[in-house]
Amino acid sequence: MRIAGSTVLLTGASGGLGQALARGLAAKGAKLVLSGRRADALEVLADELGARVVTADLADPDQADRLAEAAPDTDILIANAALPSTGDLLEYTPEQVDRALTVNLRAPIMLARALAPRMVAQGRGHIALVGSISGKAATKHSSLYNATKFGLRGFALSFRQDLHGTGVGVSLVQPGAVRDVGMFAVTGATPPTGVRMVSPDQVVTGVVRAVERDLCEVNVAPVELRALSAIAGQFPGLAEKAQRGSSAERTINQAVAAQRDKR
Repeated sequence: MRIAGSTVLLTGASGGLGQALARGLAAKGAKLVLSGRRADALEVLADELGARVVTADLADPDQADRLAEAAPDTDILIANAALPSTGDLLEYTPEQVDRALTVNLRAPIMLARALAPRMVAQGRGHIALVGSISGKAATKHSSLYNATKFGLRGFALSFRQDLHGTGVGVSLVQPGAVRDVGMFAVTGATPPTGVRMVSPDQVVTGVVRAVERDLCEVNVAPVELRALSAIAGQFPGLAEKAQRGSSAERTINQAVAAQRDKR
């Protein structure tokens, strides 16, 4: 799928990683439609990149369909919007649970459902879902976040098979901890001992590769984190024991404390 000249709908564009994605896609020649909750940040970025803005709060279940209706000419969907959703599930209200599930899982599914028919009809298009390495390995105090990212992974891999042969691709891009911008960076937490972070540019490169090459799954993480997540996916009991009392648990606790007000 060629990004140059294609209309790209990018959600979560007002956040730090979203802005990096917007600039990277613009540099590839995309005609951008930027979406997010903060109109002020979106307008500044749109002026810089010559993009169009559609504000939407994807925590509202009706907003995904409204967003799709406002960008009916979308050739490429980059579903990047997400909430941290970390912490003990018992501390969450039912409303906060619904909010996390709606933004992180329901919204990208509904956007894909709404936009895919036109792509199929024209025989070209791509849907790239930005997930997380947390969609491959469970960690303490992340049950809700893990649930949304595991679910997103399952949806992406299955929907890709559904659309095989139509000319429309589906990719899942799963970053590890990203430095400088994004959910993890703003917490100020230190990564586990021996685990490196990735740059926003690496995530942008991963998304671009996924779209242009129609890749199934792109894990944007250093080799040690990719290996650990693969092992944890196959041997969750072993991973659970290894995490207890480790620097990984310290990192998770730091992130949870910093993200408590973002539920």
